[in-house]
Amino acid sequence: MWPADEIAHLCYTHYSTRLPKQGKPEPAREWTLLAAVVKVNSPAEGSYDPSIKSLPVAKEVVSMGTGTKCIGLSKMRKNGDILNDSHAEVIAKRSFQRYLFHQLRSAVSLQPDSIFMPGTKTGMWKLKPDLHFVFFSSHTPCGDASIIPMFEIEDQPCSPVCSDETISQSAEAIGDPVVPENKRKCEEIPTHLVTKRMRTEPRDLSGEVPSDIAMNYSTGKQGTLQISLDASNLSPKANGPAATKGTVPVGAKVVDIYRTGAKCVPGEAGDTQKPGIEYHRVGLLRVKPGRGDRTCSMSCSDKLARWNVLGCQGALLMHFLEEPIYLAALVIGKCPYSPEAMKRAVIDRCQHVSSLPRGFQVQELKMLQSNLLFEHSRRAVQGKRTNCHGKVVPCGAAISWSAVPEEPLDVTCNGFRQGATRKSIGSLQTRSKVCKVELFSMFQNLVSSIPENQRPESLRVKKLETYWEYKEAAASYQEAWKTLQKQAFGSWIRNSPDYHHFK
Repeated sequence: MWPADEIAHLCYTHYSTRLPKQGKPEPAREWTLLAAVVKVNSPAEGSYDPSIKSLPVAKEVVSMGTGTKCIGLSKMRKNGDILNDSHAEVIAKRSFQRYLFHQLRSAVSLQPDSIFMPGTKTGMWKLKPDLHFVFFSSHTPCGDASIIPMFEIEDQPCSPVCSDETISQSAEAIGDPVVPENKRKCEEIPTHLVTKRMRTEPRDLSGEVPSDIAMNYSTGKQGTLQISLDASNLSPKANGPAATKGTVPVGAKVVDIYRTGAKCVPGEAGDTQKPGIEYHRVGLLRVKPGRGDRTCSMSCSDKLARWNVLGCQGALLMHFLEEPIYLAALVIGKCPYSPEAMKRAVIDRCQHVSSLPRGFQVQELKMLQSNLLFEHSRRAVQGKRTNCHGKVVPCGAAISWSAVPEEPLDVTCNGFRQGATRKSIGSLQTRSKVCKVELFSMFQNLVSSIPENQRPESLRVKKLETYWEYKEAAASYQEAWKTLQKQAFGSWIRNSPDYHHFK
């Protein structure tokens, strides 16, 4: 129903034709990452004419985001007017919430083209049948999903850089700490190429195995990846794709693992930092790195896992919805990728969670990979460079786009609208349309447009004022979040309530 290349092509076309040059990477010098939410409208099986061989499917990009950075703790603000996390996945999700607010406003106004229909309770709404949402990311999300075996084989999506390219990129990384600007770089390049100081000893290739033996990888006792030899997995199709998830193709040589710049959160067991495939522990919560100043932003792998249980709508929108808005599929662009690692990071870590409130559950998210490369990915930009001096760097801007009629586009830098000055920060003009206070304003306008006796019960029982109070009053969402924390994500970093007491 959702061919990966079709979803990727749709998103890449939207990026190149609907987004202006403002906020995009500088040609041949900068790179960025892309994420989007695609609305898929397809009739359910059994509800169509059986004489029609294929179901008609309509696909539309409803939100999009680019970006690679996040701000440190010292730059966070208590009035909600700054974007703490500007990674593409997070921007796309916040842009999606903006789209959902607009669609709810249309539903309340009784406009027939809204994606919502009345629910069974006063003031509540639900998604119309046959609507699904697919999440696309041009790259494997940072954090746990990026910890995957790296092996030498021709058919892998993005071969490890080598020869002259290796030498130049290794030199670029010397003395370069893992920060938001180069975090993604660390996930595309083996760790022996991205170090804080020159590696003087030979590369450890102890993970290499004979080419006629297949291997399985799994999580070991200490949470590290384990490679086991298995002659029973022999296949006549040497260098072919793995037959099962977690299987290294026959003929491959495991040389290391792709590593993430995201650090284990306090309270979690740290990485072993042993040479080779045991460098990382897997399945742990991680926080995005910062330049000197630590961040409070959880990795995109962790956030996707949370959305897969709580939905993408967040607490505020849950006041109006009978059920969470879940993603039906996750599509990743051409890049280093492991279906086993993706499933582990997004689904398996929460698989055991039980006793969730009605409507909430761990989703069996479909996971697919496209063979199409994003034009402004780091790999694509490097491949086009000829006789260029200097290194390829991440683009400093982030782009937010939502399928809304008014000001759909938003370009930010360092958490504020591009062009903001120190003197102007704090004004309405410097706010991103997807920062907390702006989304809260959309929520308040939606509530104000509804007569009190027609509002959901949670918005009628008592007077609420602050962003924090409205979020906490979404009882089912908060119960689900507390259950998820207790059973799976106990070390999740939560910002102080001081950052949520704005009106």
